[in-house]
Amino acid sequence: GNWLPYWQLAITIASPRLIMLFNVAACSSLTLLVLLQCWSLLFGFCLIPSYQPSHQNRARALFSSTSEDDVHCYGPLSSTFNELSDEMGGSGRAAVIWDCLRAGIDPNLYYRSDSGIDSSDKAIIESWLEAMSADFDANDIALSKNDVLGKRKDQGLGADALMRLQKLMKQCRSSGTCADDSATESIYTIENSIGSISHIKVSADGTTKLLLRLSRGFEVESVIIPWLDKGFSTVCVSSQVGCAQACRFCATGKMGKMSDLTAEEILCQIYFANKVCRIVSSIAAAGDSSTTLPPCDNVVLMGMGEPADNALAVVRAVSTMADRRMFSLAQSKITVSTVGPKPSSFTTLGSSPAALAWSVHAVDDSLRKELVPTTKFSMEELKDGLVEALKSRSKKLRRTMLEVALIDGVNDSDQDAKLLISLAQSIMADVEGSKVVVNLIPFNDIGHPKYRTPSEENVLGFQKIITDGGVLCYVRTTRGDEENAACGQLATSRSK
Repeated sequence: GNWLPYWQLAITIASPRLIMLFNVAACSSLTLLVLLQCWSLLFGFCLIPSYQPSHQNRARALFSSTSEDDVHCYGPLSSTFNELSDEMGGSGRAAVIWDCLRAGIDPNLYYRSDSGIDSSDKAIIESWLEAMSADFDANDIALSKNDVLGKRKDQGLGADALMRLQKLMKQCRSSGTCADDSATESIYTIENSIGSISHIKVSADGTTKLLLRLSRGFEVESVIIPWLDKGFSTVCVSSQVGCAQACRFCATGKMGKMSDLTAEEILCQIYFANKVCRIVSSIAAAGDSSTTLPPCDNVVLMGMGEPADNALAVVRAVSTMADRRMFSLAQSKITVSTVGPKPSSFTTLGSSPAALAWSVHAVDDSLRKELVPTTKFSMEELKDGLVEALKSRSKKLRRTMLEVALIDGVNDSDQDAKLLISLAQSIMADVEGSKVVVNLIPFNDIGHPKYRTPSEENVLGFQKIITDGGVLCYVRTTRGDEENAACGQLATSRSK
C-alpha cells in the first residue's frame, strides 16, 4: 500500500535529467537545420523549403514551367477576395471596394472627399455622343453612382483603408513597368496604374469597341455587344496583345504576339465595359434613348490573343469573374475559347470556372494546318485532350462549343459539315453528360486576297446538314463589322 511515494520519488529524481535530455535534442536539431541551410547556400540546392504565398503555390502547381518573372503583382482587380481582405485589413473593406469595381467605379477616387470626381466619366459621355452623332449636351447628363453601389454605399473607406489601397495600387503600377516610370502621382488610380480608354467606336447596332491604353504602353481592344431584346450585353475580352497562332483569317494573327496581358489587365477590360454601360444608361435616362447598353452579363475570351498561351493570367482572371463577391458572373456565362495549341491546353484552361470553346475551323488535318499554320498536333490528338478535360469537369461545365470561321469555298463544303458531325458525336459519346454545339462564324473581311464571306444561302445550307445530323448548330450574328469590331477583326485599329 506504500508504492505511490516510491513512484513520486522516481519522477522527482528523473525529471531534471529528462529536461536536460530534451534541451540537448532541441539544440542538436537547431544546429542540424543551420548546417543544412549553409550547405544549401554553398552547393546550390535547398533542403529547407522557403515560404511562398498560397496563390503562387497554386499557380506553380498548375503550371510547373512558370518562371518567377511570370508571377505578377496582383492589384485590387486580380487579387483573390481573401488576399484583398488581408491587404485591406478586413473583408468588409474588400466588399466595399468590390461594390465600386463591379459597377466600373474607381474606389480610389469615389471615397476621397478631396478628389471624388472621375474625369474619365465625362470623356466617355463625350466620346459616346460623338460616335452616335447625338445632338445632346454632355453637361446635362447626371451620373448617379449611389444607386448602383448597394447596401454598403454609405459605409465608405476610412483613411487607413484608403492608404492601404493606395499602397496596393502603387505596387501594381510599379510591377507593370509603366511607360513613364518616373511619374509621381498624387493619387494612384486604375487609369494611371493599369489602363485607360483611349478611343471608343460605336456601330449602328450599338456594338461598342473600346481601345484601351495600358499603363505600360501597349494598346488592346475589347468589344461590348448589346442584346437589347435579351436585356444584357456580352463583353469580348482579350488575353494578349497580338497572337502567336497566326490564323490566316484573323487580323490579330497578322500582328504576331507582342505581350501577354496580366490578370489585372484582362479584368480591367470588364471594369471599363461595366463603366461604359453604366454611363451610357445615364445618357439614355437623360433623354437620348436612341441606343443604350444593357448591363454586362456575359464574358467571352475571344478577343485578341490565345488564352492557352497565357493560361496563368487567364485562369486567375476567370476565377475573379466567377467569384460571387467580385464580378459575380455565372460560370455558364463565361466562355474561354482556344485554338488548342496542344492537347494539354484544354485541361489547363479547364481548371477555370468557365465553359470551354474549341476553335476548330476545319476537321481535316491538312485543311486545318492551312488555316491555322501553327498547328502541331492532329485533330484526333487534340480531340482526346478535350475529352480528358471535359471528363474532369462538373457536369454543368461539360457543354462545349466547336467554332468554325466559315470561308467561302475553303471549309464550307458538305464534306466539311459531315466531318464536324462526326467530331461532335465522338466527343459526346466519349464524355458522359456532355453537350456539343457547333457555332458557325461567317468570315469577316480583313483584307485577305482570297478569302470571302460565304453567302447566307450557303451558311444556312451548311447549318442544316449539321442539325439534320443530330448536332445543335447556330450561326453567330455578325455584329460591329463596319467598325472592325467583329470576330477576327481586332487589331488595335484607331481609324474613325
